[in-house]
Amino acid sequence: MLGVIVVFILSWLILWFVLKEHITALGIVPSFQRLKEFLWGFIPMAIFCVINLVGQAYLKNEHYIRNPDYGFNEGINGAWWTLKAALFEELIFRGAILYILIRYIGIVKGCMLSAIAFGIYHWFSYNMIGGRIIPMIYVFLLTGAGGWMFAYAFAKTKSLYAPLGLHFGWILVSIVFLSAGPLGNSLFIPAGPTEQFGEWTNLVFFLWQAIIIPGFVTWVLMKKYPKIENQELEV
Repeated sequence: MLGVIVVFILSWLILWFVLKEHITALGIVPSFQRLKEFLWGFIPMAIFCVINLVGQAYLKNEHYIRNPDYGFNEGINGAWWTLKAALFEELIFRGAILYILIRYIGIVKGCMLSAIAFGIYHWFSYNMIGGRIIPMIYVFLLTGAGGWMFAYAFAKTKSLYAPLGLHFGWILVSIVFLSAGPLGNSLFIPAGPTEQFGEWTNLVFFLWQAIIIPGFVTWVLMKKYPKIENQELEV
């Protein structure tokens, strides 16, 4: 939690020194509309993640079993950890810096730079620097596509709630429910004989995460928020 607090304070200082604006410019003050935006992001992304991981398990001839050692307290701790992780990354990559970029260079360029930074960041968080180039490209494209989606949600809603919902929905399901993350075995564990994917199956799931989901979210945002009130935030 200390990391979130530090980033929050730094974001406030950056906004004040660069634009003379307060942290509330990031749309952090809660409201009914922003709660809806959070849920609008959270629910679809949780469903998309279930489809992704359960679909992969099915095609690998795996199934999920309940982890008897994972109880209520573990679930709460896991959910709190993922929420802090999502909030920390949103404040860094979809916070003050992106807000300033959008003001000076527009939505598309600002969101692209944020997405590129997000992709590169995951090379370090996954300890991939100096490793094989193909996995690095794969991770960059997947996380960069997610970074674009989160950044565009921030730009369109002018609030951190929608990107936080999108981000939290995905990692809560993957890490806390389906054991696909840094916390190890969680509520449900994949079991059974594992079969390798063919190239076409790998491509389908790659496109699902890197193109279809971000593309769908971007399309919905464009339809739901066709115009930006502040002319400085227009593409």
